Amino acid sequence: MPAFRPRHLCSAAAAALVLTLTAPATAATAATDAASLREVLFVGNNWDGTADVIKSSGDFAKVGRINVIPDKDARMAEINADPIKWIYFMAIRNSVGEGHDQFADDMYSTPDGRSVVVSRPSFADVVSIDLATGKINWRFPVAGYRADHMAVSPDGTRVAVSASTANTVHVLDIDTGKQLGSFATGDKPHENIFTKDGKYIWNMSIGDVNTALDDPGWDWTKGDRHITVVDATTYKQVKVIDMRDRLDAFGLKNFSDAVRPAVFSPDESKLYFQVSFFNGFLEYDVATDKITRMKTLPKNPATSEDRTTWVNDSRHHGISMNPAGTELCVAGTMDDYATVVDRATLQEGPLITTSKPYWATVSGDGKDCIVSESGADQVTAIDFATGQKVTSVAVGDHPQRVRLGHVQSDWTGPSSS
Repeated sequence: MPAFRPRHLCSAAAAALVLTLTAPATAATAATDAASLREVLFVGNNWDGTADVIKSSGDFAKVGRINVIPDKDARMAEINADPIKWIYFMAIRNSVGEGHDQFADDMYSTPDGRSVVVSRPSFADVVSIDLATGKINWRFPVAGYRADHMAVSPDGTRVAVSASTANTVHVLDIDTGKQLGSFATGDKPHENIFTKDGKYIWNMSIGDVNTALDDPGWDWTKGDRHITVVDATTYKQVKVIDMRDRLDAFGLKNFSDAVRPAVFSPDESKLYFQVSFFNGFLEYDVATDKITRMKTLPKNPATSEDRTTWVNDSRHHGISMNPAGTELCVAGTMDDYATVVDRATLQEGPLITTSKPYWATVSGDGKDCIVSESGADQVTAIDFATGQKVTSVAVGDHPQRVRLGHVQSDWTGPSSS
């Protein structure tokens, strides 16, 4: 053994020397790559199959637009040739689509800013679109007949997508579209969240939101709804959180346990989430596994109390938090407003009139809450500090998900568009 030690040490020293010599070049390359990118917001226009790209802060001016269904003719030919696919396509149009096709649910850009990955509910797939050409790089058909919310891993290399009719989440390589793994969920998986260390994925299943059995007494008919927590490497289940027991313990036996949009506090000790039919949100303590606070937000007197008129069982749908973790922003979907809520006191700020706001996210500089006004075809920025409206920007038909991402610094739209 001693005879081999000098060789081992020499090899180690050589490896260290190589790393030392190449590290500055790698750092320089990374810096160059970062300098060639521009941070933007992608706005998915669900009903017209486009995504508007706008500045991530400041005046939120439009940068470009992407057609996310360049293969529409081919997809429609497939659907029309398959009676089962056609039935589901029409069911999506006439239920969750409110009479419209759903072409752009969620989207994330690749780390190099050269492609955007989009989930397309009506086409039951996920596609990667080349931002320079507008052409499809890869396509992944999900299990079942509808694709829904996605999440991207902290390092930007993987996307998780809910296959809502198959009770499955697929995890894909963002560059190749290859499935890396999948896991089972409750009924109708919806929101996905990677923890910031990339170790876990939280999925929220919302059950059947399209029936008219919306009275609390019929809530049990909506299906098996729970949070599924999985290991983000093995995709094995780590924990199941059924909010039914937690809601009951908090005295909310008549509340739905369908967890809708949710957001973690910066230290991930608390989860703030919305549930079906409720105008407000709840606070869940991760360590103690208990609901600790509830915030009821004002009702709009003009909003019908007939639950069957609320879109997909939502009353409020969309919640975000500023980077400091001091303010929450809530989209009051059916009540036609958005508002900033102080996290410490749970006191809401001004109710900013918006038309069916469907999502809430955070601007690139962290100063503003961005809500998508699906009823007015615009996105609106609200200042976290003051709770006041900053500006609105026109986008396409029925904007829903809004996500931060990157494009090449000189990008203004695909060459084929």
